[in-house]
Amino acid sequence: MDLLLVLGIPFAGTLVLAFVGARRYAAELNIGFSLATLLAVALLALRMVRSGPLLLWREQFYLDSFNVFLVVLTAFVGFTTTVFSRPYMRVEAQHGRVNARRLRLYHSMYQLFMGAMLLALLTNNMGLLWVAMEAATLSTILLVSLYRTKASLEASWKYFILCGVGIAQALFGTILLYFAAEHILGQQGMTALLWTHLNAVRGQLEPRVLGLAFVFLLIGYGTKVGLAPLHNWLPDAHAEGPAPVSAVLSGLLLNVALYAVLRCKVLVEGSIGAALPGRMLMAFGLLSALLGALFLWRQRDIKRLFAYSSIEHMGIITFAFGLGGPIANFAALLHMTVHSLTKSSLFFTAGHASQSAGTQRMDGIRGLASSRPALGWGLMLGSVAILGMPPFGIFASEFLILTTAIQEHPWATPFLLLTLGIAFAGIFSKVQPMVFGDGAAPKVQHAPSLAPVFVHLGMVLALGLYIPPALAACYTAAARLIG
Repeated sequence: MDLLLVLGIPFAGTLVLAFVGARRYAAELNIGFSLATLLAVALLALRMVRSGPLLLWREQFYLDSFNVFLVVLTAFVGFTTTVFSRPYMRVEAQHGRVNARRLRLYHSMYQLFMGAMLLALLTNNMGLLWVAMEAATLSTILLVSLYRTKASLEASWKYFILCGVGIAQALFGTILLYFAAEHILGQQGMTALLWTHLNAVRGQLEPRVLGLAFVFLLIGYGTKVGLAPLHNWLPDAHAEGPAPVSAVLSGLLLNVALYAVLRCKVLVEGSIGAALPGRMLMAFGLLSALLGALFLWRQRDIKRLFAYSSIEHMGIITFAFGLGGPIANFAALLHMTVHSLTKSSLFFTAGHASQSAGTQRMDGIRGLASSRPALGWGLMLGSVAILGMPPFGIFASEFLILTTAIQEHPWATPFLLLTLGIAFAGIFSKVQPMVFGDGAAPKVQHAPSLAPVFVHLGMVLALGLYIPPALAACYTAAARLIG
């Protein structure tokens, strides 16, 4: 029943909001559906904590220590983003950037996007995982193009083409995955793609075919993670879509795509018994982190700045999973959590700052600390947190990743330190004038919803000081599973 609620509520919300998404109460309805989803997820997660890993509905759905925290995180950030989007989208409507038809599209596609991500996280079927990722892609293409400007349409087409090519690669990898298991599980039909079945016999799977499958799966799902050189869609999509869409794209969708890669990594490493998957993740991760940090210096748009920061951080997380081992995997899982919370809060503040100044260009946003103190300090604290300053949680995860790299792969440590240094200087030099520089009064007067910003940052601060035992146990068990 709890699984039916988790998946049924957002899809029901999609249908309801497709009809009433333009009404005045549509934003409140969107919040209500997201809150109901969060409560249903909490019940399902509590059930898993009490009884252990769950196989649900004829083994088609699976919940374990790896995906349970991602499911909760997705539902939570999805809910807080709807709270943020309520005043934000009303200001956009008042200034003619969206009309009633586009508001209906926004609210309905938002719920479809949340449902698709939860489906991708909960499914036990690798084929259905691909379908869910495709559904998430198509729904967000419509959200990115919501403003129907030339730039937003170009960004959505780039997103569609690049991620379409990537998802086709992932489909071919999934077919190869089935082919690798055919001689063991071929008589089971579609159940041969159940991850639990594949994991149980991973040592007997055809290693050469499975290794080739991982290459296609990494390229396919890695495109959606934003790994270089497959990252070109990400800055445009984040910059041209509404700020709430940027928040869930950066804070949630990237995690879900990386989760798909890691599920495949577990199977491949268990089959071929080699370090090739880990080395591939390390290579793509280092390249993405370094390129993302370097491109920060060229940005003039505040949302593009934080989009490239997402590429950098997903590169660091991917590198950590490539390192493997209990400490690096633990740190990567923690980093996924705190990055999602921090980056979504940064897009919240970036969205409100852009509305206040009437532009997304950073040289047009000045003096937030004096004109909008809560907004300015929210932006500064979020930037300090994403840069890994103590005592925020990103400092703890990056410190663990660095110490593990020093011990196991010292050659990679200078690249990591260079990446962190470049990113720190790039972001801080651009955020400091926006917050403390001399600026004019805001052009757009409205009451921003900053509660989600400080709730997220408070949680990131708390995780930097203390990780609850239940969450630490979840991370530890997931780290062992990933290998």
